[in-house]
Amino acid sequence: MQSKTIGDRALDTVIYVVLVFMGLITLLPFVNVLSKSFSEEWAIVAGKVGIFPIGFQLDTMRYVVTNHQFLHSLYISVLVTVIGSLASLLVTALTAYPLSKRHLPGMGVIIVLFIFTIMFHGGTIPNYLLLRKLNLLDHLGALILPALVSVFNMLIIKSYFETLPEGLEESAKLEGARNMTILFRIILPLSGPVLATIGLFYAVHYWNDYFGPMIYINSTSLKTLQLYLQDIIVNADTSSMEKSGDDLLNVPAEGVRSATVIASAIPILLVYPFLQKYFIKGVLIGSVKG
Repeated sequence: MQSKTIGDRALDTVIYVVLVFMGLITLLPFVNVLSKSFSEEWAIVAGKVGIFPIGFQLDTMRYVVTNHQFLHSLYISVLVTVIGSLASLLVTALTAYPLSKRHLPGMGVIIVLFIFTIMFHGGTIPNYLLLRKLNLLDHLGALILPALVSVFNMLIIKSYFETLPEGLEESAKLEGARNMTILFRIILPLSGPVLATIGLFYAVHYWNDYFGPMIYINSTSLKTLQLYLQDIIVNADTSSMEKSGDDLLNVPAEGVRSATVIASAIPILLVYPFLQKYFIKGVLIGSVKG
């Protein structure tokens, strides 16, 4: 292997410095919010909190994570994310599998119709009217069904299925296996990287979805964490916040907002490292064929 020249090494150094600098800039707002969630009120009000907490305290974070509405909204968000991601993966895989067969009659037309939905979306009002007609307004189904299948994700899984050797299916068919058996016993177990990647796409979407719940949900018992976060950001009082019953705790409103943002981000941050190794691999493999 040819050794790098001094110019190549200098270019690599500049690239690394620029990437590290851009990464730090991206990270700074999150670090600032994290610091505010652990800082005392006087420091936050005075605008002295930067990247490190001032007057470190845990009362604000304790107030947020023990709040009943926060815990209930967290439960709703986790429920929607888990059910929605699993259901979306299943339906997307069931859609992609037959479309990965080039001998499927009319496949070209079907693919064009799917791609058409990417370029021309029905919009919010038709979706709202459809869900109202199905009696799904103010129902958990309204948080899952509209995003059940992403055509982009389906095309990635379809492309991945096309890279698998056809001999696997032919051998299974000679043994008497049916299509569904082949899909669940052979194809899906071999598709771990792309399924983990698409599962992460769906999970992040369901977890971060704010507009859908805002439009379709009215009941407090079905509010997701994102709606609760909106309530905190908009309605947090600048004085003391109610902790439980008549017990009042002096916590800064800005600190409550920051702590709620951090607490809302923790669950998805805990899941991501376990799927990260599949992320780039799954996308790259799924994009080998068009």
